[in-house]
Amino acid sequence: MYGFYLAMVGYMVAVARDGREAVKKARELHPDLIVMDLDMPDVDGWSAIRQLQADADTASIPIVVLTGHDLKAYLKPAALAAGAVSYLMKPCLPEQLAREVSARLAMRRAGTASAR
Repeated sequence: MYGFYLAMVGYMVAVARDGREAVKKARELHPDLIVMDLDMPDVDGWSAIRQLQADADTASIPIVVLTGHDLKAYLKPAALAAGAVSYLMKPCLPEQLAREVSARLAMRRAGTASAR
């Protein structure tokens, strides 16, 4: 749903079914930004974020976490410490995600995408 909405408002979107595919696509496509869930099959979002951050070719890509994992207070700081630049909780209005994507892309263009 979120990918469809972002595409409808003008973003080029590539969707991955799991963390392994997300890492592979990030390395192939080198996107301007990644929206990552933490709960995915095969390789979860935590592992995918760590892999992307450890790779010099993908470490600079901002990662916005969009997940239903907000039941424990430590998850947001842990996601940010792992390398995410933002943390949004599902359910999230698609418009809210689009605003966050727009803001993070603007920060990246300005050279401040890693600012949290």
